[in-house]
Amino acid sequence: MTASLSKDIFTIQQEFRDLSFSLDERRIRLWCAAKARAYDREHGRGGVTLVCRATGVSRPTIYAGLREIDGSEKLATSRMRQAGGGRKKLTETAPDLLEALESLVEPDSRGDPESPLRWTCKSTYQLAEELQNQGHAISHPQVGKLLAQLGYSLQANKKSKEGTSHPDRNAQFAHINREVQRFHAQEQPVISVDTKKKENLGEYKNPGREYRPKKQPRVVNGHDFVDQQLGKVIPYGIYDLKHNQGWVSVGINNDTAEFAVNAIRTWLSQVGQQRYPQLHALMITADCGGSNGYRIRLWKKELQQLANEFTLAITVCHYPPGTSKWNKIEHRMFSFISQNWKGTPLVDRQTVIELISHTKTKQGLEIIAVLDENVYQTGRKVTDQEMEALHQKSEISR
Repeated sequence: MTASLSKDIFTIQQEFRDLSFSLDERRIRLWCAAKARAYDREHGRGGVTLVCRATGVSRPTIYAGLREIDGSEKLATSRMRQAGGGRKKLTETAPDLLEALESLVEPDSRGDPESPLRWTCKSTYQLAEELQNQGHAISHPQVGKLLAQLGYSLQANKKSKEGTSHPDRNAQFAHINREVQRFHAQEQPVISVDTKKKENLGEYKNPGREYRPKKQPRVVNGHDFVDQQLGKVIPYGIYDLKHNQGWVSVGINNDTAEFAVNAIRTWLSQVGQQRYPQLHALMITADCGGSNGYRIRLWKKELQQLANEFTLAITVCHYPPGTSKWNKIEHRMFSFISQNWKGTPLVDRQTVIELISHTKTKQGLEIIAVLDENVYQTGRKVTDQEMEALHQKSEISR
């Protein structure tokens, strides 16, 4: 390429950059054609190639502009294209396309209930392939556009169904709410309790990401087999509704009712009695299952012992089945613990304690975490006689 030619390309390129933002499709075409015509007049030929290189406008477009200048294809000055120009929409060339697509996406309501596509992942690729089998010329990006036109979008499953609703469910929630208000009015503690899922200790992948030096991810084990030396930890949480304060007893073996009640016992002795000087009653809200489930005899027996130790009237309110998300500890404490340690391997017990203890929120949440190294045996039975004696003690205590 000669220096003169390079200079001409550069000049046209600069002019095009300065003007193209203000020109519509037709004026760009005519401007490029005029530059090509001017170059041909001066040099004899090569104008179209030169302008094409400089502007990126295609050669057919420039030739169309030349024909317009010559008057062979005059357009109305108010239009960029002739009336009816451009490719027809797929829905115009195939009026039944939208209906065919919708019958594939929703076979239960619009199509064949026995359609094989009902049992497959409905991706745009598979939908396009099925439509092509029906004789429609369509690509997967076009399927995506048509789905948007029909009002469809990618949706994940949403947890919402709670199962069969008991007729007294609303009354249960109203009762819990009234009890919470009553205890708070009397300056008595209301705690929400639950067990967070067991966590493997060791160099294991923890879901989530954390900031680290570029291209230096933390290397962890490629499997999740339990390390027999490090074992697991079981965080049992206690959340003080009034003060937005948390407590977590980190157990090392079994999630039992004895473990759960001992966590409450430790909280009472180290925090509860100091925070509530006039302590004489305690309200506990909990899920209906697990180590603190309403059917667990050992949970009731251990709570009675706790009440006797601290001379407390203990009220326990269990949430109905399928409503664990209403338990305050789930979204006011455990969720923030998970956010705080995401992407960080829980390599040992101390790491778990530190990560839980350093969990904070803008609303002022603070958490105390302690290690509970006691061994809790599973399979402890409470006999009918013990339960009967428990009821008698309860009657006497009231």
